[in-house]
Amino acid sequence: MARIIAVANQKGGVGKTTTSVNLSAALAVHEQSVLLIDMDPQANATSGLGIDQTTETSTVYDCLMRGKPATEVIQVTNITRLSVMPSNADLVGAEVELVSTPNRETVLKSTLENIKNNYDFIILDCPPALGLLTINALTAASSVLIPVQCEYYAMEGLGRLITNVKRIQDSLNPDLELEGILLTMYDSRNSLARQVAEEIRAHFKEKVYESVIPRNVTLAEAPSYGRPVLLYNAASAGAQAYVELAKEFLNHGEKSAR
Repeated sequence: MARIIAVANQKGGVGKTTTSVNLSAALAVHEQSVLLIDMDPQANATSGLGIDQTTETSTVYDCLMRGKPATEVIQVTNITRLSVMPSNADLVGAEVELVSTPNRETVLKSTLENIKNNYDFIILDCPPALGLLTINALTAASSVLIPVQCEYYAMEGLGRLITNVKRIQDSLNPDLELEGILLTMYDSRNSLARQVAEEIRAHFKEKVYESVIPRNVTLAEAPSYGRPVLLYNAASAGAQAYVELAKEFLNHGEKSAR
């Protein structure tokens, strides 16, 4: 059965989609079967894997709001063992339409029931808000991975998100765990970045990944070519950081299973 990981943070621009796409790709390279689900109406994970969101007829919206089987929406990618359930702007409407849907918080969980045995990992790329799309992701997930940019407001935003995760645990998903906190856009030359990283590690201890994602131009360039960074420039510092994260991620899973 797949481990279902929600990549979430209420703050935008912290590297959620970059992490979702590149961690998924790195796990696939490590011979894991991975499904990436784009839960963000901006559909950046979709385009980041080379799929033209303007021409797609079947997306995650069709699964959530029209009951279409996930198997009819999932697409293969250019990376062996990595598949994607794409998104597009139609998903904006789901936030409104879900309000009147019975069991509105568990629609995604129901959608995944028939496919979760087909993968080792299902990665959910969440939008930068705690709306019904993110709530659906957290309700369906076994754990949440939180990317945190090394900047001044990081701790404040992280505290709010942890509070909201606890609310989801109390009301909708008691099995939801904190997978880990990932430091992103890190610049070791910046004293503030070093200070933020030290504070987060001091507070959350072993829940913070040793792997750190650097501020790297290659990570910013790769999406414009519709490729994960491993296909764009595998030798780059950004690509290697996600390879190391995937190794650590898999080791965490093995330890948790013991």
